[in-house]
Amino acid sequence: MVKTIRVSEEYHEWLLAHKRDDETVEETLRRMTRGPNPEDVAGLLTEEEAETAKQAVERVRTRDRGRLDEAREAAENAGQDR
Repeated sequence: MVKTIRVSEEYHEWLLAHKRDDETVEETLRRMTRGPNPEDVAGLLTEEEAETAKQAVERVRTRDRGRLDEAREAAENAGQDR
């Protein structure tokens, strides 16, 4: 399955500037983000373990999102006090 992602023109140019002649854009993204090769991780988790891991990641992201929103609000409020 192939997915399409949208990136800014600036990011696309940056990515192409870092792309090696012998690699695809996907390979460049994997190298730059240090993402694993799907073949290397296929079958490591059962469906149930994968779902549990996804839920844990989402809990962390939600908690971090809340903390980021609180920090942003505090910074904005601090700027208004001046």
